[in-house]
Amino acid sequence: MDQETINQAEWRNPDNWSGPKWLSVYFSKRDSRVWVPEQIPALGWTVNLGRPGGVAWLFAVIVGLPLLVLGACLLAISFR
Repeated sequence: MDQETINQAEWRNPDNWSGPKWLSVYFSKRDSRVWVPEQIPALGWTVNLGRPGGVAWLFAVIVGLPLLVLGACLLAISFR
């Protein structure tokens, strides 16, 4: 079985998804992709938390985005 076939089988497996379809989390160590399509295509893509790269992306968004906003606010205050 090639990796693309494994990825598709893992993505279709409901045991690899948690939460409601509109806010689902994907976790598969056998799926080689870091980014996978959401179950509802209109919602775009999500990270595969079964891969280290997926965890890194999630961490970067959760920690990095607030830090970016805080930095922008501090920069705006300093130029007053």
